Amino acid sequence: MERPPDDNPELTVTADTATATYKTKVTAAFNGAAATYDRLGVEFFTPMGRRLVERAAPRPGQRLLDVGCGLGATLLPAAREIGPHGYALGIDIAEAMIEEAGREAARQGITNVELRVMDGEHPDLPARSFDLVAGSYSVIFLPDARAALARYARLLRDGGRIAFTSPVFTKDTFPFLPPLFTRWIPLSLLEHLPPAWHPEQLHRQLNSWLEDPADLEAALRTAGFTDVEVVDESVDMTAASGEDWVNWSHTQGMRLLWQHLPEAEAAALRARLTEALDALRDAEGVIHIDVPVRYVTATVAR
Repeated sequence: MERPPDDNPELTVTADTATATYKTKVTAAFNGAAATYDRLGVEFFTPMGRRLVERAAPRPGQRLLDVGCGLGATLLPAAREIGPHGYALGIDIAEAMIEEAGREAARQGITNVELRVMDGEHPDLPARSFDLVAGSYSVIFLPDARAALARYARLLRDGGRIAFTSPVFTKDTFPFLPPLFTRWIPLSLLEHLPPAWHPEQLHRQLNSWLEDPADLEAALRTAGFTDVEVVDESVDMTAASGEDWVNWSHTQGMRLLWQHLPEAEAAALRARLTEALDALRDAEGVIHIDVPVRYVTATVAR
């Protein structure tokens, strides 16, 4: 959501209240989803996180910050790359996510990781203390992501880099989902969402600076970055069944829609998606969905 001009105190208070409410709801949603998040027979965030680490290319001994680390899909492979003499800090607004990520790090025997509950939009961390800031499907969803980018620039050492992922936004596809789903999920269903998530608001918040790579590059340069690279690649999302994917979607970008759909429409959509996805099974019974993902890297301009 866009912040109003600071010279109007009344509007500023309203925006601050709306932002606080939004973050409270997001925190509650991810706390509730942490136990099953990305563990419901669907693979997406893990391969995307690994690919982001490959593109970010952290080096042994570096210091890494992962914003909105979730269960560690980016944090943990990056921690392996920087090795025992490096330091990886994962922050997330949801305490349950931090707890689950800690358990996963211990399970994998990764010991150079620290995890903290922290608001990724306003990280309370020392200036120039990291070599790399990463954020997979996290940074761009902050209420004022463009302002946060400038804060990350201040956290980076000279020559430090930022690396993050974003959906490839277009005006004619259902928000946060691959184009394939436009066949099955009519955009008219968005009318059930709260006003802040209606198409025109989503376009203002996300598409207005993320849809065109030139706008994204301009935002990063304004925030203090240079050598911006924007690359779109497909991630092979896999699902064990249509039902698994639908269950998984209740913990991801579609969760708000599921929460607001009338019961009959939700049941109809669930049945339609399950049937359509099951029709995509390959010879081994696995569903493969190409998901366009935008990988963004840049270097701090000092």
